[in-house]
Amino acid sequence: MSLSEMAFAEEATDPRKGGQRKEQFTIHELVTEFEVTSRTLRFYEEKGLLIPTRRGQERIYSRRDRARLKLVLMGKSVGFSLEEVKSMLDLYDLGDGQATQLRVALERFEEKLAELDRRRRDIDHAYAELSHARDIVRGRLARQQK
Repeated sequence: MSLSEMAFAEEATDPRKGGQRKEQFTIHELVTEFEVTSRTLRFYEEKGLLIPTRRGQERIYSRRDRARLKLVLMGKSVGFSLEEVKSMLDLYDLGDGQATQLRVALERFEEKLAELDRRRRDIDHAYAELSHARDIVRGRLARQQK
């Protein structure tokens, strides 16, 4: 399953059309669903992450835009930059059955996991050091109060 397929896994349906798969979305619908601002969507559009069509002044987002938005937000939440997310998403269109996209995504995921492991070790070390210092200070205060 490609990254885009993962985003499509939870598809939006239109209850007014008997639960059929929804093909187009307004900016208001995406803002509401993903709890982002319209300014955020316009920013992602400026960065080339979303490419809505226009109907007059209104932006119309496709299922692909919705899936890309979901992946952008997921990527940001785990620490990827917008440039990193865009570079992975742009590999979808290479026409190789998403093999390149999947290989690159796996490599980037493994790199991010290794980075998070290093950060966790650093945090664990800092936590232990701070806890030890706290215990020393607590002990000194207890001795002074006797």
